[in-house]
Amino acid sequence: MIDYDYLLHVVETQENLLQFENFSNEMAWDIANLLVEKAKKEGKAVTIDINRNGQQLFHFALEGTTADNDYWIQRKIKVVNRFAHSSHYISLKLAKNNTTMEECSLLDSREYAAHGGSFPIIIKNTGVIGTITVSGLTSAEDHQLVVDVLSDYLGIVF
Repeated sequence: MIDYDYLLHVVETQENLLQFENFSNEMAWDIANLLVEKAKKEGKAVTIDINRNGQQLFHFALEGTTADNDYWIQRKIKVVNRFAHSSHYISLKLAKNNTTMEECSLLDSREYAAHGGSFPIIIKNTGVIGTITVSGLTSAEDHQLVVDVLSDYLGIVF
């Protein structure tokens, strides 16, 4: 049996701790490079996207990905922008409540993907200003790749 309450608590803790004082283009570049290097080192075929306030700051597709990954990224980003939580958090919440995006929010799953991999860029005392998104692995693995890199970048240990 999956303990959704525990998993939701873990992801909410990640969102509360992995926040920034500010977020510059240079920071996006540094985080993106860490994501690319980690994915390459671990042999993971992913597409990576970072945007702030609707401006794409970074987008890169490693070998083995397809245009489908770009489509997934856009749909995951819409979930974060709509709910101000990671797409993985929303995925877990829907699973816990045994519902779908269409049933609970009247949102078309062709436009919104409640699957892990899009993490909110949160500015402390301000809120969500963008997303860091990975697509190509399982829902949980996409999410964890972003969390691992952000944890290292921000010096936060879970």
